[in-house]
Amino acid sequence: MKQYLTITFALLLSAAVQAQSRKAVFIIVDGIPADVFERAELPHFKHIIQSGSYLRAFVGGEKGGYSQTPTISAVGYNSVLTGTWVNKHNVWDNDIAEPNYQYWTIFRTFKSHFPQKKTAIYSSWEDNRTKLVGDRLPATGNLAIDIRHDGFELDTVRFPHDRKKAYMERIDAHVAEEAAKSIRQQAPDLSWVYLEYTDDMGHMYGDSPEFSSAIRKMDEKIGKIWEAVQYRQKQFKEQWMIVITTDHGRDEPSGKHHGGQTFRQRSGWIVSNIKQPNVYAKTSYPGVVDIMPTIARFLGLPLPQHVARESDGVALTGKISVARANVNYFQDVLDISWINPDPGGNVKIWVTTTNNYKTGGTDEYKLLAEVPAAQGHAVVNVKELPSKFYKVVLEGKENTVNRWWVADK
Repeated sequence: MKQYLTITFALLLSAAVQAQSRKAVFIIVDGIPADVFERAELPHFKHIIQSGSYLRAFVGGEKGGYSQTPTISAVGYNSVLTGTWVNKHNVWDNDIAEPNYQYWTIFRTFKSHFPQKKTAIYSSWEDNRTKLVGDRLPATGNLAIDIRHDGFELDTVRFPHDRKKAYMERIDAHVAEEAAKSIRQQAPDLSWVYLEYTDDMGHMYGDSPEFSSAIRKMDEKIGKIWEAVQYRQKQFKEQWMIVITTDHGRDEPSGKHHGGQTFRQRSGWIVSNIKQPNVYAKTSYPGVVDIMPTIARFLGLPLPQHVARESDGVALTGKISVARANVNYFQDVLDISWINPDPGGNVKIWVTTTNNYKTGGTDEYKLLAEVPAAQGHAVVNVKELPSKFYKVVLEGKENTVNRWWVADK
């Protein structure tokens, strides 16, 4: 009888743990501005949105500010991965010449906290894993992605290249099939899927029937992945977050180009199966950098202090103490403001005049004030910290945000 009770308890405990298991998959579909997405007939996306939510979101950092970021593919991917803009992650174009791995990707943070859990990347482009995520590089602490299906753009035997780039549609189909199969069978805890073909058709044809057709084909691929997620949820009682976004928009005149800072090139969106975005998400214009902390919060992944202090994103779910920080300097003071979406608690104001973190060093922050979060502003004296550069960190009860002030040259 005792043995029976022990076995029964073990089974019940296992079932309870399984029921609480949380997993996330994020998908980047390349180069689709919000206006095009919203006008398209996308039944699979519609189903996800009905189950969750749709938000317009911007790419490109702060236009005209220190974080202005080129609206280019790899640049956008890395903003999603790290939750930072280009002034930090240092990926300025698709060459990915010198990524700054000091700014951790969601994969590195996840593996550091949950070393036994499984990660996966499904992508046509091998550089997403090897250069952006930094798979098995000393600079990323030898981070290892557990499940890999990528590099298919290099396989010209299975996917012969043609001028019209139809091969990329076949590669995307293969990537989606591999992702769906892996999710069903292996259920990695954190996954990234990348689909490219839509951007190729945008470059070739601009705003056109060909571009619209590519988006509809992409929707079918998303449907396969979504079905795999639903299968896991139903059969294994797992809780899944699926987040889908784009890396950049397109130019206004033709839809063929991107890279600049016009509204349409900066225009993105976020689709998720999470039903209740928070007050910040509903009342602000989110950025793609908000995806990283959103996934982390869903997975129960605490951001280490050094990551939280450098993250440019704010979670789109749950309570938020501080967001939309702004800093102005004059006459030996910093005039700091923020919004307080969920009133309560205090905000600690930390300030440093260095950016040693960028090169692997440590910044010595000084606590200059602690005020009620609902106050929404504070003026702090920095006469004893004369500088042409300040990093300001606002630490609230629920989250942390940062803002730089850089003197005009």
